[in-house]
Amino acid sequence: MTQVVTEPTTPVPARWTGFLALATLGLFTAFYGPIQVLLAEQAKALAPDDKEIVLGLVSGLGAAFSVVANPLFGAISDRTTWRAGRRKPWTVIGMLGAVASLALLSGAPTVLVMIIGWCAAQFTLNAMQAAMFAAVPDEVPHRQRGMVGGWLGVGQTLGIVVGSLLAAETGGIAAGYLVCAGFLVVATIPHLLLRRNTVTEIVERPRLSVKDFWISPRQHPDFGWAWLTRALLNLSNAIAIVYLLYYLQDVVGYPEPDSGVFILTAVYAVTLLLTVVAGGVWSDRTSRRRVFVCWAGIVMSLASLLLGFWPTWTGAITAAAVLGLGFGVYLSVDFALMTEVLPAAGDRGKDLGVINVANSLPQVIAPALAAPIVTYLGGYPVLYVLSAVVGVVGSVLVFRIRSVD
Repeated sequence: MTQVVTEPTTPVPARWTGFLALATLGLFTAFYGPIQVLLAEQAKALAPDDKEIVLGLVSGLGAAFSVVANPLFGAISDRTTWRAGRRKPWTVIGMLGAVASLALLSGAPTVLVMIIGWCAAQFTLNAMQAAMFAAVPDEVPHRQRGMVGGWLGVGQTLGIVVGSLLAAETGGIAAGYLVCAGFLVVATIPHLLLRRNTVTEIVERPRLSVKDFWISPRQHPDFGWAWLTRALLNLSNAIAIVYLLYYLQDVVGYPEPDSGVFILTAVYAVTLLLTVVAGGVWSDRTSRRRVFVCWAGIVMSLASLLLGFWPTWTGAITAAAVLGLGFGVYLSVDFALMTEVLPAAGDRGKDLGVINVANSLPQVIAPALAAPIVTYLGGYPVLYVLSAVVGVVGSVLVFRIRSVD
């Protein structure tokens, strides 16, 4: 037996949204402190002569675990009938597992232990994310989802910045992992303590099987188109940033490309924060999603063209600002759109996990596409034109979704 949740109608209070956004900040701090800084430093310390290979191996295996964990724990939480609820227990379990994994990483003496630690961290952090994000369609009515998605976008963006700063400024690899773990706990506790009751009914459910993770695009075409558009827009973004450091170094000629990437990230974050909540609120008030996602994708594609045809530091700064403006709107409104094309209320966690695969796969595909283009097929101008084309295609295809305005 399990709980099947009906569509929520009672608006969530600002405190609920704020605490979920704070937990999201902690979650993405725990993700990006290692991704942005600590894993690279640890690979260099453990295998200085093979650091690139080690970092690629650790990152790739971790990404594979994330692809499995998100839909798996979403599905498990869908079927949970504990007194504490179906999402909060897995948020706690994921958080505690992530703390243990980051602690293991902090003292990893070998590359093997580092691999085990990061795979475990990805597995448990994605379990936590699956449960937390599934709480939105469980508890937030449609008219609030753009706004809530905007605040989750704030948490994600600030998490990248805070994670990078904590990892870089706490005095060493071990301290960086432990501080990120501690911040995760502190940021998540308020969300765990705030209880809301969702409307449920108990029904018989078949045992979970592998085939449950396949959602037929023939039977659920809007879900299929939503998944494809998200995958294409994330692929466009991943292609644009995968070799950004080398672009600054080899094309722009920026004297300190590491610092340049940080500056561009900061500019991107500032402009994203200007639009991420406002775009979601505007979308809620107009009850429209597709047009916002479409124009956000086109603006993001424009940023890629700026990088391709204005290869200067000024051009890069401008592109970062434009990308942030578009991605802010996309981040909030597309999240709301995704929650409105889920096939069944009883499988929201699992289905959101399947959608999140559209975030992970482009990170694997982008380097495979970018390497031969940069090396043999026209260089960075061709790479950024490809990024723009993929983004425009993804933007236009959002109108194939019929059940959402």
